[in-house]
Amino acid sequence: MENRVAVLSIIVENESAVTELNELLHRFGKFIIGRMGIPYRVKNINIICIAIDAPNNEINSLTGALGRIDGITAKATYSKV
Repeated sequence: MENRVAVLSIIVENESAVTELNELLHRFGKFIIGRMGIPYRVKNINIICIAIDAPNNEINSLTGALGRIDGITAKATYSKV
C-alpha cells in the first residue's frame, strides 16, 4: 500500500489523557515525521500537530484511536500527492 503524507491536529482538553496519547504516538512512531506541541494556558488545553508519512489505513487507525481517548479530539488533513 502506498504511503500518504498527512497532518494530524490534536486538541487535548483532559490532561489525564496525555499518558495514553503518548503511548499511542509511540506505537506509530515509525511513521511520524515531526511533532509540535503548544500549551494554550489561557484555555487550559494543549494543541499538538503531527506530520506523518504512512499508509492510509495506518493514518485512519491512529486518528480513530486518538478520537476514542476521552478528552482528545483529532482530525487528519491529507496531502494531494
